Amino acid sequence: MSAPRGQFSSNFGFLMAAAGSAVGLGNIWGFPTNVAANGGAAFVVVYLVLAFLLAYPVLMAELSIGRYARSNMVKALRSISPGPVSRGVGTLAGFGGILVASLILSFYAIVAGWMVAHLADPFANLVGATETASWLTGDSTARNFTFTAIFSGLTMLIIASGVEKGIERWSTLLMPALLILLLLLIVYVLAQPGAFKGLEAYLIPDFSKLSPQLLLSAMGQAFFSLSLGVGTMLIYGSYLSKQESLPRLGALVTLIDVGIAFTAGLLILPAMYVAQEAGTQIYSEAGDLIAGPGLILQVLPALFDSMGTSGLFVAIAFFALMTIASLTSSISMLEVPVAFCIESLKLKRKPATLLMGALIFVISTVIIFNFEALFGLVISAATEYGQPLLGVALCVFAGWIWRRDQLLVELQEGHPGIENTLFWKVWPWYVRIVCPLLILAAFAQTVL
Repeated sequence: MSAPRGQFSSNFGFLMAAAGSAVGLGNIWGFPTNVAANGGAAFVVVYLVLAFLLAYPVLMAELSIGRYARSNMVKALRSISPGPVSRGVGTLAGFGGILVASLILSFYAIVAGWMVAHLADPFANLVGATETASWLTGDSTARNFTFTAIFSGLTMLIIASGVEKGIERWSTLLMPALLILLLLLIVYVLAQPGAFKGLEAYLIPDFSKLSPQLLLSAMGQAFFSLSLGVGTMLIYGSYLSKQESLPRLGALVTLIDVGIAFTAGLLILPAMYVAQEAGTQIYSEAGDLIAGPGLILQVLPALFDSMGTSGLFVAIAFFALMTIASLTSSISMLEVPVAFCIESLKLKRKPATLLMGALIFVISTVIIFNFEALFGLVISAATEYGQPLLGVALCVFAGWIWRRDQLLVELQEGHPGIENTLFWKVWPWYVRIVCPLLILAAFAQTVL
C-alpha cells in the first residue's frame, strides 16, 4: 500500500477502476436497447448531453467529498457537516448508501452468475457434456445458487487484496481485456448478414420520437450508468492522490463510460438483427425490441447456436466480455460496505471482506430461493427509489451543507487557479439547484 488506507498508484489505475465500476451489464445491453426503442441517434444525442449536464456534476460531488474526507460514506458525510442535525442526516444517508450498494450487489451477483454459467456452456459443449451444458443454461435454483457463489467468491478475492493489489491491479487488467473483446466481436458481427440493418436502427435518428419520456429515459441512463448515488465513486475518490485534478479525472471517467456504452451499441444492435436474419425472433409480441435478460440469454445464444462450431468460440468471447463487465462493477459495490467495516469497525481488510461478502451472499441466497417474489422487488427498491434519493442527498451535501471555502480548497488541490475557471463559476450552484431538481423529476416519473 502506498498509503495507510490504500491509494491508487496512478491516474490510469483510477480511470480503469472508475470506468470499470461504471461499465457494467446495464451499459452493455441496457444502453443499446434503450437507444433502439427511443429514436436511435436521437436518444444518443440526448444521452450524451445529459451525461455531462447531470451525471458529470454528481460524479464531481462524490469525488470531491471522497477525496476531502478520505473515509467511507458515513464518516465522509459527517465530516463535512457543521452541526448535529446535518451530521445525523449524513449518518442516515451514509448507511443508506451502504445498504443500497449491498442490495444492488445481491441481485447483480445473481445476474452475473448467469453470465459465468453461459461462459462455461460452450466449454461443456466442446467436450461433449451435453447434460452439463443443458444444466448450465437452464433456469434452476441449484444453478443460480452455484454460480452466484462462484461470482461472489471472485469479487471477494479481489477486494480482499486491497486497493492497489486488488481493485487497481485487476481493473487495469480487466478493462483493456473488455475493450479488446468488445472490438473483436464488433468486427466479427458487422461482417455477418443483417448487421447493417442493426446499425441503421442504432445510428439513424428518428426525431419524431423526441418526448418527455425519452428525455427521462436518457437522464436515467446517464445517471445510473456512472454508478452514482451509492458511494462507489465517493470511495474511489477517497483513494485518489491530492495531486490529481478532480474536474479533469471526472470528465475522463464520464467520457470513457459513455464511449464504451456507445461502442457496446455497435455490437448489440447489429447482433440482434444478425440473429433476426438467422431466423431468431428479436421483437416481443407487443412489437418492442427484446431487451434485458431476454436479449442476453435468449436472442444472442440462439444466434451463436446458428453459427455452428464457430458460434461456440464467439459465445465464449461474448460471455467472457459480460463476465468481465460484471466483475469490474461488483468490486466497486463490495468496496462500499468493506471500507466502512475497515474504518469504522476497525476490522482488517480480509475479515471485513469475508463478513460483508458473506452477508450479501446470504441476501442473494434468500432472493434465489424466493425469486419470483423478491428479485424484481429488490431491483426496484434499490435502483428506482434508493439511488435517486441518495443522489439528491449527495447533491445537497456538496451544494448546501459543505462549506464553500473548504470545497474550493479541495478542488484547488491538483488544479491551482480553479476559482478563475468556468467550472467553479457554474458547478457549485448547478449541483446545488439544477441536479436535485432533474433527479427528482426523473424519480417522480418513475414512481408515478
